Amino acid sequence: MPSNNKNIKYPYLPEGKDILYVPISDKYMARAKEVARGSNDQSIPTGAVIVSDGKIIAEASNKTPLSNPFLKKLHAKYCIRRMFKIPSGQKYWICPGCASHENHGEYRAVVMFQKKIKEVNSPCDLYLWGHWWCCKPCWDKMLELPVRNVYLLEGSEILFNSNNPDNLIGKQFK
Repeated sequence: MPSNNKNIKYPYLPEGKDILYVPISDKYMARAKEVARGSNDQSIPTGAVIVSDGKIIAEASNKTPLSNPFLKKLHAKYCIRRMFKIPSGQKYWICPGCASHENHGEYRAVVMFQKKIKEVNSPCDLYLWGHWWCCKPCWDKMLELPVRNVYLLEGSEILFNSNNPDNLIGKQFK
C-alpha cells in the first residue's frame, strides 16, 4: 500500500501534489530500478516508468551529456554547480557536465509516452527509482500528461539524497 511522508521538505513540489512511496517489491518500482541500470550516469542513475491502466506505457533512464570516461571523472571532481553550491534541480546550463532536465529519467519517459500516445484518455502514474524528488521542469513535463501520482522508493529521501550521510549513492546496485 502506498504511503506518503508529509515531513519531507522537497526542493520543489507543485501545489496540490504529493509524492507517494512504495517498497522495491512493487512491480513498477522494481522495473524502474531495472530501467536505471541503463543510465550512462552511474553516479546517480535514475529510472522512470509511466503506467496507465495497469500497463507500462513508457520508461527511460537519465543520461549524462558526457560520454568520455576522462571527462566524466573530471566533471565528478570539478563540477561547476557543486563548486558554487548551486542546489540540485537548478541552473543546469552553468555546467556542461550536468544533465539538463531534458536528460532526466522522468522527463525522457514523458517524451517517450507522448510519442507513443497522442491522446491521453486516462490518468497515469510515474514511478521513479534513484532520486528523492522531482525538479520543477520535470513536474511541468509530467503534468502535461497528466500524471496523477508520483511514486518513489520508500526511504529515498535518505538513500538517494547526497546531503544525507546514510545515502547509498555510488552503491545503488550493490
